[in-house]
Amino acid sequence: MAAKPRVSFVTSDSPPAQEAFEALVARYGNHPLDTAEVIVALGGDGFMLQTLHATQDNPAPVYGMNRGTVGFLMNEYHEDDLFFRLAAAEEEIINPLSMVATCRDGSVHRALAINEVSLLRAGPQAAKLRITIDGRLRLSELVCDGALVATPAGSTAYNYSAHGPILPIGSDVLALTAMAAFRPRRWRGALLPKSAEVQFDVIDPDKRPVMADADSRSVKDVVKVEIRSEPSIQHRLLFDPGHGLEERLISEQFV
Repeated sequence: MAAKPRVSFVTSDSPPAQEAFEALVARYGNHPLDTAEVIVALGGDGFMLQTLHATQDNPAPVYGMNRGTVGFLMNEYHEDDLFFRLAAAEEEIINPLSMVATCRDGSVHRALAINEVSLLRAGPQAAKLRITIDGRLRLSELVCDGALVATPAGSTAYNYSAHGPILPIGSDVLALTAMAAFRPRRWRGALLPKSAEVQFDVIDPDKRPVMADADSRSVKDVVKVEIRSEPSIQHRLLFDPGHGLEERLISEQFV
């Protein structure tokens, strides 16, 4: 990477992010996205996910600076030494999940998820789900509030709050986690190889409606949801040395 790469700044709508955008553009300039060598995203984790989805066909890596709340996918915000930080940054590559959701009316919806694909009950009664892995029935009936499949990058998000495992970034596994499972009462989920194809079938969808969600993109009244990793899409994230996803995932387990 050159000492002064072509940088394109993108920002969320929050006042702190907007203020940072104005300060950084005045100091470093701003290139169009299609000519940028690095994309600098200003906001929180939600905005980082939006940026990664929006730029998935752009080969430039994304370096985030936290102007939001948690900032798990972001670096600390500093106005100084941006070009030095970019030159020293370490790259992490993550693959999203592909979701294909079939609804009661026969419509099919496709989406990508960097963190997780989740199924959630959409009515007063618990959902009933059938789980098939790589074409083999693994669980004939899971009665629960929902279930999700998470990537290592997303394992500290919704998955962790549902008591799922934190996955090392290079582990090549996915987490299958139940939310408030009632039957089997002691079932806490499973670890699956990254190559696994997961299928959820909704049992009795008229009485027990279920929605599917891929990184906050929701589909109502699903009857079948197919999930797999999408290796053809690579998201390139840049982190300051010693503060990459691997270190953050380890650190989360000791707090």
